[in-house]
Amino acid sequence: MPDKVDLKKKLDSYQARRGEIRALTVERARYLMVDGHGDPNTSGAFALAIEALFPVAYKAKFASKQELGRDYVVMPLEGLWSAADHESFTTRRDKSAWDWTLMIRQPDWVDDALVERAIAAAGAKGAPARLADVRLAALEEGRCLQTLHLGSFDDEGPLLERMHAQIADQGLRMTGRHHEIYLSDFRKVAPEKLRTILRQPVGPT
Repeated sequence: MPDKVDLKKKLDSYQARRGEIRALTVERARYLMVDGHGDPNTSGAFALAIEALFPVAYKAKFASKQELGRDYVVMPLEGLWSAADHESFTTRRDKSAWDWTLMIRQPDWVDDALVERAIAAAGAKGAPARLADVRLAALEEGRCLQTLHLGSFDDEGPLLERMHAQIADQGLRMTGRHHEIYLSDFRKVAPEKLRTILRQPVGPT
């Protein structure tokens, strides 16, 4: 069997350095997704979304290995975030006003039928509460700026302000939702040790 594929190491879109806000073009990709609203620290829907996504992601991985002979590392959790007021992310950090979509990226060869089987397998014994909300959907972000944040999510504000200022200085505008890639498992890692890629799609003004 071929070696296990780790897209996180192969793809440029999963590379970022602390202190560097760089431009890149992010390829179209498909993700397992679950939507929600509210403060991730207090919203039960947020935890239930995670509990639904990972069983499907692992069932898809096992099906790919068994049916297609193609094994891969399950990708990290990611999130798309938005709110009516951008200051909710930077100045006020009003998490109760946030809309979110939690995601796990899938390899290109994982198709709809395989995911449907993975969802069914994840629900065979004690289905997660939000299993019915899991979907496979494409995201095409195109031109983006991204950087690496080290530390608590609550300390992202100043770095986001720098990113937004750089977007404006370059004559660009934000065209998509704020995107975070959780390189650390925030359920297990201390806040000060978290590693998170921050990404913002951009376009011409």
